[in-house]
Amino acid sequence: MSYLSGTYESGLVVLSIIVASLAAYAGLELAQRVTLARERAAGLWLAGGAFSMGLGIWSMHFVGMLAFSLPIRISYDILLTLLSLLISVAVSGFALFLVSRPRVGAASLCAGGTLMGLGISAMHYAGMAAMRMQPGIAYDPMLFAASILVAIVVSIAGLWLATTLRKDDSRMALAKKAGSAVLIGLAICAMHYTGMAAANFADGSICTVQGGVDSTWLAVTISLATIGILVITLLLSAADSRLASRTAGLTRSLRHANERLHHLALHDGLTRLPNRTLLEDRIIQAISSAQRSGKPFSVMFLDLDRFKTINDSLGHHYGDKLLQAVAQRLTAILRSEDTVARIGGDEFVVVLREMAEAQAAAHIAEKILTALARPFSIEGQEQNISSSIGISIYPDDGTDLRALMMHADSAMYHAKNMGRNNYQFFTKEMNAAAAMRLEMEKSLRHALENGEFELHYQPKVSTASGEIVAMEALVRWRHPQKGLVSPAEFIPLAEDMGLIIPLGAWVLSTACRQNRQWQLSGLPRLRVAVNLSAVQFRQKDLVEFIAQVLEDTGLEASCLELEVTESTVMQDAEEAALILERLHAKGIHISIDDFGTGYSSLSYLKRFHLDSLKIDRSFVRDISSDPDDAAIVKSVIALAHSLRLRVIAEGVETGEQLAFLRTLGCDEYQGYYRSRPLPAQEFERLLRQSMGLAADTPDSRHIGAPSPA
Repeated sequence: MSYLSGTYESGLVVLSIIVASLAAYAGLELAQRVTLARERAAGLWLAGGAFSMGLGIWSMHFVGMLAFSLPIRISYDILLTLLSLLISVAVSGFALFLVSRPRVGAASLCAGGTLMGLGISAMHYAGMAAMRMQPGIAYDPMLFAASILVAIVVSIAGLWLATTLRKDDSRMALAKKAGSAVLIGLAICAMHYTGMAAANFADGSICTVQGGVDSTWLAVTISLATIGILVITLLLSAADSRLASRTAGLTRSLRHANERLHHLALHDGLTRLPNRTLLEDRIIQAISSAQRSGKPFSVMFLDLDRFKTINDSLGHHYGDKLLQAVAQRLTAILRSEDTVARIGGDEFVVVLREMAEAQAAAHIAEKILTALARPFSIEGQEQNISSSIGISIYPDDGTDLRALMMHADSAMYHAKNMGRNNYQFFTKEMNAAAAMRLEMEKSLRHALENGEFELHYQPKVSTASGEIVAMEALVRWRHPQKGLVSPAEFIPLAEDMGLIIPLGAWVLSTACRQNRQWQLSGLPRLRVAVNLSAVQFRQKDLVEFIAQVLEDTGLEASCLELEVTESTVMQDAEEAALILERLHAKGIHISIDDFGTGYSSLSYLKRFHLDSLKIDRSFVRDISSDPDDAAIVKSVIALAHSLRLRVIAEGVETGEQLAFLRTLGCDEYQGYYRSRPLPAQEFERLLRQSMGLAADTPDSRHIGAPSPA
């Protein structure tokens, strides 16, 4: 049998390849959109994508058919043409649905690809049937089978590429899709033209479709409509992708912000340690765990000793750096299951999970004390610090959060009272001590404004002549209920509470005013010595403040002596030298207090502008019986005199001690042997008696003394 000979129009063949590649690219892009979209949006993309992709595949098929021409008129049955379009859309929808699943295994790919290949073949041959040839089209069995096999292989490969590239957001994703789309487009065209090659048209064949679709109109309409729809689909996909990317970025930013806010809500902003809120949750968790397991745990309350002094004297920035360094050391010591939290200021709390024995908690406390005792290097400056630790144990010291925290806090304050730089376990007796401290803090806050402080004065006496040559002003607290409170009790408390600055200012002003008043009343011009705490010494306006006090009170600078400790001036030797030089330039006398108990680095004696040294009472106490103390005092006096400094011995209580100091050449002394510290009125009486003056004069006044009852 002879067959009609057909020809292909090359332009339409190229157009069919372009349409096939564009449809393939749209399919890969739509697979990604359907996969990434959520719920309703995914359904819309699936429906729209199925139509767009199906139309593209169907369009390629018909453009390819229109590229083929026979020497007879050809037209197409409209119903069969629409049926082939519906098959293409259905096949595309199935493909997009398959690749949108979270996981697509090899078996699913093969089965789905086979069904899709059969569907594409059905679409192709339904379109061929729309020609309604008489006699019918005869197909070559081998080429017919080959076209179906090609369709199946192309479908499986396309599905695999779609599942591989659907979540690819790398920089090469676009190039990968474009290359894959060209390969799939060529493969689809190969299937189509293999199927066309399988078709044989007998001589004398006619197309029986009457009033069907004209091939020329169909070619133009299908090409323009399909390309337009695919381009619009891709533009919508690109816009949706950009919107999704921006939305995803905003979602990530919001999630990160929420995570950050959640972290900030539960962590200390300075040290990044858990804060009080998270700490309380951890303790509640530890209580629940201990109730189930029967294993106790420990809570440690840790406070840095004298931190407020460092913070106020060296600045809050320096203090913050120190707190961060402390947090790092604490974290390095503890186990991963333990918790270290900062609950404010210089207060830290440690929760030790499943500490079966108190000895184990004690071992951790010792490690903490040792670690914090090592010098810190902060901004190029070496800093030493210690800590006091209180320990409570569940369930012996409490079965709830409040009790464990309160009892650990009480034990910490007891550790401070025991000399600091140690740890203490809670005992029931500590509750009373903690209550007393709280009451003391409350009273101390109002003591200054209520006028409860007063100054006592202790004479400084010439060792050679026995004359009173100066005096030291010492603050006392006359508590309304407790009576006279020792400075050893309230001065450390005032430092911890930050009250030492206003208290020190009151002492300086009151001492200067009282001294000037005594001078105006006829008493001799004596120097009054006032102690400066480390916090006061680091005040930025210290020199200006003292100058203003002298101006306000009318006291000459030469009648004021400032006493500072070795440790105070050695915290920042360079800055201290500048401060002392400015004070000395105004005529104020400078004395080193408690010499021998601090750094004892003799090099600073020649660097600083000093006038005198005070030998600590611990060396004077056994000076007549302990050869070592005697040797130390003798060396200090010789050294001071060689530097043209006067020497004052404090704590002299016996005539034997005084006689020994006199033989060593000590310049002055103070102590109970001559007089204890006296209230202003009694000290004035002592001065007048020592000078043979009348007991009182009409002009005498006493500044800062308690009001008469």
